[in-house]
Amino acid sequence: MSRGNPDTTPWRGVLSGLCATLIGIGLARFAYTPLIPALIAARWFSAHEAVYLGAANLAGYLGGALLARPLAARAGALRTLRVGMAVATAAFFACAAPLSFVWFFGWRLSAGVAGGVVMVLGAPTVLPHVPPGRRGLAGGVIFTGVGLGIAASGTLVPLLMRVGLVETWCGLGTLALGLTVLAWRGWPEPATGAPAPRAHLPSRWQADRRGAGFRAPWSTPALMALYSEYALNAVGLVPHMVFLVDFVARGLGQGLDGGARYWVIFGLAATAGPSLTGIIADRLGFRTALQLAFVLQAAAVAVPSFWSDPASLAVSSAIVGAFVPGVVPLVLGRVQDLVPADGEARQAAWGLATAAFALGQAGAAYGFSFLFARTGGYAPLFQLGAAALVLGLVIDLAASGAASATSVRPGERIPS
Repeated sequence: MSRGNPDTTPWRGVLSGLCATLIGIGLARFAYTPLIPALIAARWFSAHEAVYLGAANLAGYLGGALLARPLAARAGALRTLRVGMAVATAAFFACAAPLSFVWFFGWRLSAGVAGGVVMVLGAPTVLPHVPPGRRGLAGGVIFTGVGLGIAASGTLVPLLMRVGLVETWCGLGTLALGLTVLAWRGWPEPATGAPAPRAHLPSRWQADRRGAGFRAPWSTPALMALYSEYALNAVGLVPHMVFLVDFVARGLGQGLDGGARYWVIFGLAATAGPSLTGIIADRLGFRTALQLAFVLQAAAVAVPSFWSDPASLAVSSAIVGAFVPGVVPLVLGRVQDLVPADGEARQAAWGLATAAFALGQAGAAYGFSFLFARTGGYAPLFQLGAAALVLGLVIDLAASGAASATSVRPGERIPS
């Protein structure tokens, strides 16, 4: 079994979780976006090949989200996390050698798998060791790694590109290697002991999980709606995550430095996103906060298709950047609201939600890449992203009344 450091403090574990999200998602996924114009300019890949390679990472993320729990069950969560961080780090150095499209695709896919593993396993591995009253803050710190990675990539990529494209990949790999070493011994010892009690689960769930016609706690209508909404939210974020820098750099003719400026705004907002959405959810409730998030995101994603002045692009970049990691605690909070107080059921529901998000991202990335390759236009991408977010809001509003009428209280039967 993979072991953590028995002498580590909970906050040392939080630091390891932050490093993991910074490497696996903040850098492994988002550092590629400001590199797209450089890859095209250096003729490593054509424009449509470059955006397909961006989509490969999102497809890998889906695979990682689905494989994380089975891998952790076989090898242990800590070993799985460490291997994921190592693979993401190795991918940067491998991408410094453009041997072929297939080579690059394979490593971008592998980096995506590592990111999915980190998202599913990272926070749940650390948070049980944090005092209950501090878990909200700890979770926000862990997911801040996404924003820090975006901001770091937006700052470092233009600087490193002054030396060369190969050196840029190696520089990012060196940063990831240092963070991997920093996190390696900081993971907490795996929790041991008896399974969490199921006293608050509905009696029918306690009696027979496989009974005919029984609906498990993670597959209620309200949760199925939430999974759909989360997938549509992912679709809405893809235009900014994949195309924003290229839109500014080549579409608007402002070059890589111009595109990187908005990517830094995107990343800085992402560092504050989880904390801000958490504060809003504490005041308004997770359901209302999620509905407000859909409204703000839809408006911000649509902006580049209508206005391209610096102020509009900056506001759009900031709002979408804040919600890239900021929507995660909102959906996690909704899962907590909708699933009975049982750790296994909530973990299963969160795994399904993460997979739905990954599926939405991967599908949209390939669909939008295909559309861009055929049309060369950016405006339809942002408009379709905004439409997906509006649809997510409609589903949430439609599901809210039913969820209120059929919400599960302790001792009640789960509605089917």
